[in-house]
Amino acid sequence: MGHKSGFVNIIGSPNVGKSTLMNALVGEKLSIITSKAQTTRHRIQGIVNGEDFQVVYSDTPGILDPKYKLQETMLRTAKAALIDADVILYVTDVKENPEDLSEISSKLAKIKIPVILVLNKVDKSSQEEVESLVEKWTGILPQARILPVSALEKFNLDGLFSLILEFLPEGPPFYSKDELTDKTERFFAGEILREKILLNYQQEIPYSTEVEIESFKVEERLIRIAAVIYVERDSQKGIIIGNKGSAIKQIGTAARIDMEAFFGQRVFLEMFVKVRKDWRNNESALKNFGYR
Repeated sequence: MGHKSGFVNIIGSPNVGKSTLMNALVGEKLSIITSKAQTTRHRIQGIVNGEDFQVVYSDTPGILDPKYKLQETMLRTAKAALIDADVILYVTDVKENPEDLSEISSKLAKIKIPVILVLNKVDKSSQEEVESLVEKWTGILPQARILPVSALEKFNLDGLFSLILEFLPEGPPFYSKDELTDKTERFFAGEILREKILLNYQQEIPYSTEVEIESFKVEERLIRIAAVIYVERDSQKGIIIGNKGSAIKQIGTAARIDMEAFFGQRVFLEMFVKVRKDWRNNESALKNFGYR
């Protein structure tokens, strides 16, 4: 057998564990993870290399009904993943009802790309429930290969990887064998800070927030990062900063610790908070933030 390589796109509803699965398969934390829906906003690639294979995984935003232009761009990204892959990992979990997912199921039934249905979070269910779900999904998507896994517990991921390699076409690698991702260090700095905002603020605040890395300077013993946190209203700015700066100091400390672990170097993090009114519905702002 020759060298295998291809693109494996991970799609599914919000909160079914797509990012956890991606990180587990890649072996690095590339996608931020929180319990909140819509955590993933961009398509993030993770590259796994071996002597005779290269797998390019893509984590994508959750499939949802858009209420803002931001969510429309996220949905376009997720839909594009249905047509530009060599293998599709459709991730569902033991809590989702297959009958509620008829729209995406009908699209998957029509495509000619190999589909692996990943039934995630089986550690939170009984064997009888898992078997019942597998039977239901087999009836809905008979052409798909169905595999129960637990991304969090890393259960059955070796079996999933073997199945992915089985479907990959033969061909040369698309990227250098020492590459891990298509994203820049600046991107990951912004995502780490955005994760801390998602984890530490409630209600609409995390969804009204965008992070932009203004500067990223690598010095001999230090990385200097200047980040701007954008919100939509003045009242949100006050909440992000907190009483005498307590809230922003807390997320800044947590973000800096994770950045130092990720980059393997000391980090000096400077943060600013600015208001950009209704940026989630502003096409110009969305383009500036890297959404297409």
